[in-house]
Amino acid sequence: MNVILKNATIIDTDSPYHNQKTDLKIIDGSIRAIGSNLSNEEGAAVIELENLHVSQGWFDSSVSLGEPGYEERETIANGLNVAARSGFTDIALQPNSAPVVDNQTEVNFVVHKAREAATQLHPIGALTKNSEGKDLAELFDMTNAGAVAFGDYNKSLDNANLLKIGLQYAQDFNGLIIAYCQDEKIKGNGVVNEGIVSTRLGLKGIPTLAEEIHVARNLFLLEYTGGKLHIPTVSTAKSVSLIREAKAKGLNVSCSVAVHHLVMTDEKLTGFDTRYKVTPPLRDEQERQALIAGVIDGTIDMITSDHNPLDIEHKKMEFDNAKNGTIGLESAFGALAAVLPIDIIVARLTAGKALFGLKKQSINVDHKASLSLFTTEGTWEFTKAHILSKSKNSAFLGQPMKGKAYGIYNHGKLILNE
Repeated sequence: MNVILKNATIIDTDSPYHNQKTDLKIIDGSIRAIGSNLSNEEGAAVIELENLHVSQGWFDSSVSLGEPGYEERETIANGLNVAARSGFTDIALQPNSAPVVDNQTEVNFVVHKAREAATQLHPIGALTKNSEGKDLAELFDMTNAGAVAFGDYNKSLDNANLLKIGLQYAQDFNGLIIAYCQDEKIKGNGVVNEGIVSTRLGLKGIPTLAEEIHVARNLFLLEYTGGKLHIPTVSTAKSVSLIREAKAKGLNVSCSVAVHHLVMTDEKLTGFDTRYKVTPPLRDEQERQALIAGVIDGTIDMITSDHNPLDIEHKKMEFDNAKNGTIGLESAFGALAAVLPIDIIVARLTAGKALFGLKKQSINVDHKASLSLFTTEGTWEFTKAHILSKSKNSAFLGQPMKGKAYGIYNHGKLILNE
């Protein structure tokens, strides 16, 4: 689709047009001209949106969709449509389907299902067979099929030697290993953050130590083996500090934080609402502020929605028995804009591309158009009417929002949020 984006403020520090308000002409999927009063002999659709901002396309490093196996939660087709209307041109798909994406055939399946979508799907292959933590999966074969990283979603690898071997083996093909950090023995039967709120509510707590001890262990392993390690959804000040120190040593480590950990605390749990049951658990205000600081100073490389659709049968039940997870694509930008500067949000929503081995496209003439469209103005409240996913398990209902995603232009397609 050929378009002219009118009066768009460009947010892209890699572009000579950064912070400029201008028009962009996009023909056959590429930016052909940037400037004022652009000609339109091609008959392109003229798009004028209030307070339009554009940036390089956003990348979400952790999205679960369900298909294959859990299509009642979400399908790949609808999930990618949700991502597009939420401003994401690229997502990394977690392998937690049924069957688990732990071989070349399963990678080929999800890639094939996503081939016509405007939002590009990048599969994460399971690190171990069936994500059971016993034997390494077929990492090299999955790389050849298009997998961009390897990890077992929300499962820590108790076998330190297996993680060591994985880090060593993946270096042969420059593979990225994802290591979720939570010591299951220290977590025990905990369901929420250990602290004042858990004590007040009588819920079993999970100490921050459960995360931090595995972060420290995995960083020691990385220092020994070399290679590339990504630590997803960190949630504590000590984890951020440990990663900051590791980066200062020169270790090739990256990390992400989930949107809900940046905008919410465990005070949300007062009503025993299972929509707020996530892993790692929501922490207290002191930890939230440390995460904000880590995002701002760059220790935390990227922000993820950690979008995890779950059906009502697994969420609307006793708190101890409910599954962990919230959807978050639709609410990601609006929630972040309420707590972070726009330039920081854009930086952390685009940095993951390079870290996951994807090509970044700056906004410039003759470059491919891979753009996120959004506004920075307006305040509103997230409601059920804003949920586009099949599953409705959103922790963000009632959350104050600022600005919103308009949609994307990617792969020659313009997708706008209605």
